[in-house]
Amino acid sequence: MENAVNFESVSFGERLGSMLKVDFRRMFKSKLFYILIGCALVIPILITVMMTMMDGSVSVNPQTGEETVMEGPENTWQSIGTLPSDGAEEGEAATMGGMDVMAMCNINMMFMLVAVFICLFISDDFRSGFAKNLFTVRAKRGDYIVSKTFVGFVCGALMLIAYFIGAMLGGAISGLSFDLGSLNMGNIVMCMIAKIFLMLVFVAIDVIVSVGAKQKAWLCLCGSLGAGMLLFMMVSMITPLSSTMMNVLLCLAGGALFSIGLGAISAKILEKTSLV
Repeated sequence: MENAVNFESVSFGERLGSMLKVDFRRMFKSKLFYILIGCALVIPILITVMMTMMDGSVSVNPQTGEETVMEGPENTWQSIGTLPSDGAEEGEAATMGGMDVMAMCNINMMFMLVAVFICLFISDDFRSGFAKNLFTVRAKRGDYIVSKTFVGFVCGALMLIAYFIGAMLGGAISGLSFDLGSLNMGNIVMCMIAKIFLMLVFVAIDVIVSVGAKQKAWLCLCGSLGAGMLLFMMVSMITPLSSTMMNVLLCLAGGALFSIGLGAISAKILEKTSLV
């Protein structure tokens, strides 16, 4: 009697777990990951210290003779967002044609920095031939997209946390105030959680651009940064320092919708296009 050959089916959970183990192992062994986390930690310290040192300095336009006074941060929380009491000052600055540097160079930059990790991480798969071998012997397209999205989300969340720690250190080194005014620590916690959930939106965009460009890392970066810039100005409005549970829920819902919707499109792109 001949023995029948049974092919054991591998469940989605087992396939995804295997993919996540591979991707997390690669991420934690990657120099790029630690470089980006280090940058996220150091950038707020340098910006806060330098802006504080330049506070009150005057620059003169040689053509018009107009003087511009550099205003440094007065509060540590300006590295995270704008305090409600700063609204009038921002309005005056906008009227005078000035620019609030701290409103642009704050924690929201991490939504753009995570694109560097995702683009290089995914493009390396296609450039080395790892992706083609992976789809042949192990994973399906959907598993790959879910794994890359989750790993990118974890990396982005760690960048936000590292920046927050750096901002607190920078404020302490510069002797800035930690006064929250009318806010409380609950608002700060909600703000950070909302930003972490919102990271899913940017990660999903970075993943779909990266699988479309494949081994062309430069195209991945240009596309991801360009698409991210379209949403960048909305981040401060969606996740202000005065965030509440409503902001958290909105960011969670938006992140889930983007990651599921764009993730499905990313899987289709991999199915319909060449892997080399």
